[in-house]
Amino acid sequence: MWRTSGVSETLSEMGNAMRGVVAFIPSERCQRFLVGDLKEMPLDRTLDLSSRQLRRLPIAACVFDELVKLYLSDNNLSSLPAELQGLKKLQLLALDFNCFEKLPAAVCRLPQLSILYLGNNRLYSLPRELSDLKELNTLWLETNCFTVFPAVVCELPNLKTLHLGYNQIQSLPTELSRLEELRTVWLAGNQLAEFPPVLLEMHFLAVIDVDRNKIRRFPCLSHLQGLKLVIYDHNPCVNAPKVAEGVRRVGRWADSADEEKEDEGSKAASETTAEVVEAHTEEEHNI
Repeated sequence: MWRTSGVSETLSEMGNAMRGVVAFIPSERCQRFLVGDLKEMPLDRTLDLSSRQLRRLPIAACVFDELVKLYLSDNNLSSLPAELQGLKKLQLLALDFNCFEKLPAAVCRLPQLSILYLGNNRLYSLPRELSDLKELNTLWLETNCFTVFPAVVCELPNLKTLHLGYNQIQSLPTELSRLEELRTVWLAGNQLAEFPPVLLEMHFLAVIDVDRNKIRRFPCLSHLQGLKLVIYDHNPCVNAPKVAEGVRRVGRWADSADEEKEDEGSKAASETTAEVVEAHTEEEHNI
């Protein structure tokens, strides 16, 4: 059993190494090795080119004008061809785990785009043209290089879910309150020194995650009628946020007996992670 496993791992490593070498070679034959023959429209209108060691997107992938979902996660992409904007029916685009320092202009010209994954890149700003994505409802920007909240996000009227965790953001703009459709805000792992005042005005928020920041004192959140979950753990806080009855809290001084605090906190965090994964899957399934 061990030898079989070892051989499989070795073959897998050799395959990855080969793809890595081929990725540097722009010939058509090498591209076919990486992505296969892109000649026919996938029946489910989904094209998955994740984890192919791609350094450029083959133009052939942009001819399927009926495509609804395009996965390019876990590659070495830093740009995209202008031909991508021809995918006018594209609703989901996954560009996470790549090397983007700037969002390619073609992405902002996809009128039906509703879910955009940009996590784990090198982004530090977003273009004004992102506001043209009027149908965008889910935006993942976690683990990038943002030091300032990207203001253009406040111009996405249908945004429901915003993931901005693990950046270097210190505050949120008051304009965020314009997003009346926004329901979940994930801000874990940033540099927030205080609970963002603008969130106190957003009565429709259901989930607020400010885990792993630098917040020392939490205001009362009991007036947020739509709130269902607040995650505030791993802050140097001296108090827990007060919430309305039925709202779940994850953090210090949550409502449980002393001997149950650690177990309850771990359980709640696990349940929350499961909910995020489930919601993530449901968003894609609903397209």
